[in-house]
Amino acid sequence: MFDKQQRKLKRSARLISVLSKYGFKDMLARMNGGNKQEEISGSDEIISKGTVYERIRLALEELGPTFVKLGQTFSNREDLLPPELIQELQKLQDKVETVDMDVEEALESEFNISVKDYFREIQKQPLATASIAQVYKAVLLDGTPVILKLRKPDVQSVIEDDLLLIKDIEKLISAYSEIGEKLNLKQAISTFERSLLEEVSLTNERNNILQFRLNFKNNKETYVPKVYEEFSNNNILCMEFIDGIKVTDKSVLLANDIDPLKVSEAGLRLFVSQILDYGFFHADPHAGNILVKKDGKIVFIDFGAVGKIQPNDKEILENLIVSFVAKNSHKIVRSLKKMAISYEIPDERRFENDVEDILNFVHSSSLQDINVQVIINKMKDILKDNRLYMPDYFYLLFKGISLIEGVGRSINPDLDIVKSLHPYTKKIFTKKINPKNLLKTGMDRMMNFTDNVDEIPKELRSVLQKLDENKFTVSSEIKNIDKTNQLIKSSVINLILAMVLGANIIATAIVFSSESGPRIGELSLVAVLGFVFSIVLVLILLLRVTRK
Repeated sequence: MFDKQQRKLKRSARLISVLSKYGFKDMLARMNGGNKQEEISGSDEIISKGTVYERIRLALEELGPTFVKLGQTFSNREDLLPPELIQELQKLQDKVETVDMDVEEALESEFNISVKDYFREIQKQPLATASIAQVYKAVLLDGTPVILKLRKPDVQSVIEDDLLLIKDIEKLISAYSEIGEKLNLKQAISTFERSLLEEVSLTNERNNILQFRLNFKNNKETYVPKVYEEFSNNNILCMEFIDGIKVTDKSVLLANDIDPLKVSEAGLRLFVSQILDYGFFHADPHAGNILVKKDGKIVFIDFGAVGKIQPNDKEILENLIVSFVAKNSHKIVRSLKKMAISYEIPDERRFENDVEDILNFVHSSSLQDINVQVIINKMKDILKDNRLYMPDYFYLLFKGISLIEGVGRSINPDLDIVKSLHPYTKKIFTKKINPKNLLKTGMDRMMNFTDNVDEIPKELRSVLQKLDENKFTVSSEIKNIDKTNQLIKSSVINLILAMVLGANIIATAIVFSSESGPRIGELSLVAVLGFVFSIVLVLILLLRVTRK
């Protein structure tokens, strides 16, 4: 505990020094309870040139990988930050230094093995270096080439300390400024923390690879590298080495008789399949993370960051895609509202008109004029104007679609992302009208109805009880209160009768398709009784409504 506190103090001192260096000493003073600037110890070197946004970017770069990743994460959040700051954050680059690591010693320590019994060769120099890990090429005893990904020493503790500082900064910003609360920074930081801790875990990356292998085991257009679990844990990941061609290297693809046009279309299909078929997609599909094997199969690598869509949201997303292809702005708006965590729409009609403008732009523009990034930016502006706060995966989708479309366009300028969605809209329609899906949907809705009936809020029960006992009162004076009470009571009863009618119709439809139970000729007796009961309920409801 003491060691952790010491580390945090050391990082805090570093933070104060860097922020002071880039001209934010006045902010530190205000956050320090209004003390004078000279009471905040910091660097004597003050860099105050450039705009405040430029200095923010430089400060993040100097603070290290965690803060750089924070800036990169927020660089696609136009709904939260001003455009000038977004432009600067998009310039952020990881300044990664290679560290000395003894791979053989790490393997023997982590897995209690003798390296020479399992590996023929392990390269001393890393093949690649990132902020979290370094990658080495090795050869197993049977001659199989593999990749060894090793986490850098103390990276976990450094990231945890940085995250504590970032959360402290968020609290200070929220306490001393309305901006923090208005932008919902707490939730955004929480999302970043969860994402970064998942990315730093090599166990999590191993599980992601295994999930992708399972999802695409029968797909002929892609290949997912094999994981060697006996040499994999949270600090080391051993996986198959892919001798592939960089996806954007058009000349090498052609030299190997691989059609770049087919590669671009297959890559886009695979990414859409990740989203719509499985709700589990690669969150960073840039050109460096996509290879093409000599047989033409596409290989996604680096599964540290993935997007996950819950089943309910996946269904809403499917409806959103269908509405987009069908150019139905009203349904798009409805799907976005269902998907949003929260929203404050000042003008519903303007919201729908803005969506309609995007649809008109997409469907009226020539293929060469359609820029997906422009469309995404327009969509982000709409979300920002209407304060729609979307789930985490939604922004990862924006980023992923933009990256994969950019990769595809680099080798196929005529790539049509809208056209590639058409087969999936047909697939979605087919799935929705499938009898099994209709039966399942009916059963789910009936179960939801039953749950809702069982969980009628206590407040409503209390109101009904007071109505029956003539104890219903309102604090303000209302004329004709008796008639109002009676109207409320009557409406509630009508609502309950309508809900019972709906449930009975669904149950009757299910029983009608069943071949079991007593029958009258070719019809199920229970279904006939259910049908009669439905007619009686309809008549009762009609009499109650028309009587008033």
